[in-house]
Amino acid sequence: MTLINAHWLTDDASQRVCAMLTDAGYQALFVGGCVRNALLGAAVNDLDISTDARPETVMQLAEGAGLRAVPTGIDHGTVTVICDEVPYEITTFRRDVETDGRRAVVAFSNNIQDDARRRDFTMNALYAGADGVVIDPLGGLPDLRARRVRFIEDADQRIAEDYLRILRFFRFTAFYGDPALGMDADGLAACAAGVDGIDTLSAERIGQEMLKLLTAADPAPAVAAMAASGALLRVLPGAAPDILPVLIHVEDALHAVPDPIRRLAALGGTVDRLRLSKQQLTRRDLLQSDMPAPELSYRHGADLGLDRLMVLSASLGQMVDPGDVATVVHAASQTFPLTATDLMPALQGPALGQALKAAEARWIASGFTLTKDDLLA
Repeated sequence: MTLINAHWLTDDASQRVCAMLTDAGYQALFVGGCVRNALLGAAVNDLDISTDARPETVMQLAEGAGLRAVPTGIDHGTVTVICDEVPYEITTFRRDVETDGRRAVVAFSNNIQDDARRRDFTMNALYAGADGVVIDPLGGLPDLRARRVRFIEDADQRIAEDYLRILRFFRFTAFYGDPALGMDADGLAACAAGVDGIDTLSAERIGQEMLKLLTAADPAPAVAAMAASGALLRVLPGAAPDILPVLIHVEDALHAVPDPIRRLAALGGTVDRLRLSKQQLTRRDLLQSDMPAPELSYRHGADLGLDRLMVLSASLGQMVDPGDVATVVHAASQTFPLTATDLMPALQGPALGQALKAAEARWIASGFTLTKDDLLA
C-alpha cells in the first residue's frame, strides 16, 4: 500500500471538503498533480478532487456544509468549492463521448476506470483518498517511480483526443522525466505522427504550454526532441534549439533563475503562434535587439541588461565575462549628467532634443565616464 502524507491533505480544510462528500455516501479522491507531486516531494499548487457525485449534488452539499461553491465548469462536471480561502476543483467522474483534438464531449460516470482512462499520462492518473491511500487504476505508480512520462494506453489515441498533449508530453518530460531514460519512444513517435494537429490549437494554449516548458530547470533535451519530432517548427518557426543548452550552462554559472522569455529570446524564431502579452513581446524584442547590454541596463534596469548579456553570450557559444557583468550592473545606476536647461537658451526645439540625444550617445559610448563639463565642452 502506498501512502501520501502531505500538509495539504491532512489540514482541516481538505478533510472538511472530503467529509462533505463521503459523509453523504460519495467518493472524494484527490487526483492528478497534487498526488503526483506529493509522491515526488515536489510543490503542490492545485488541489483537484474526483467524485461520483454529480455537480448539482456537489453544489448542494457545499451549501449544506456552509462552504462557497462556484460552478466554474459545471457543464463539464467541475465545481470549485472554497474552504478557508483554499479552492478545491471537484469534478465528477467522466468519460469521453466525442473528441475533435481540441475539446471533448463528456458523459458523467460512476466508474473511476472511465475517469482515469480519459487522462493523458499514467503518472497523472493517480488518486488518493482523505486517508492518504493511493489508488492506481492504470498502473501509473511504476512509471512515476521510474520518472517515465508515458501516455495512457494508446498514445496515438490520447493525442488525437487533444493535440495539446503533444506539447504537454515534452513539458512533463522536462519536469518529471529521468534524463537518463530519454523520451518515451512510443510517445515521441506518436507526437511526430500527430504533429499536424498542433495547427488546430489556439495560440493562447500553445503559448501557455511553451512558457511552462521553458520554466523547467533544463528544458533543452525536451526542446531538442520537439525539434526532431517537427513540433518545434509548428510552434516556433525558425527557432535554433542548439543555443538553449549553452544558455542553460550560462544561467547555471550566474545562478540565474529560469526565465521563459530569456530562453525564448535565445531560441529565436517567430512567436506569432504563442500569443504573448505586449509586455512579454517587448521584453523578448529588447533581448534580441542590437542594443549593447550596458545601454539596455541603463535604460531598462540591470535585470534586463544581464538577460541580454546571457542571450548574447549563448548565441556566441561562450560564457559571460565577470567584467561584463560588473559593467552591466554599474550601468543601471548611472544618471545622465545633462539636462535640457544646460543647453538653453542657445538651443531650442528639435535642435535641443537632437543635441541631448547626441550627447547621451557619446556619454554611453564612453562607458558613462564623461562628465557634464566634458559633454558641454
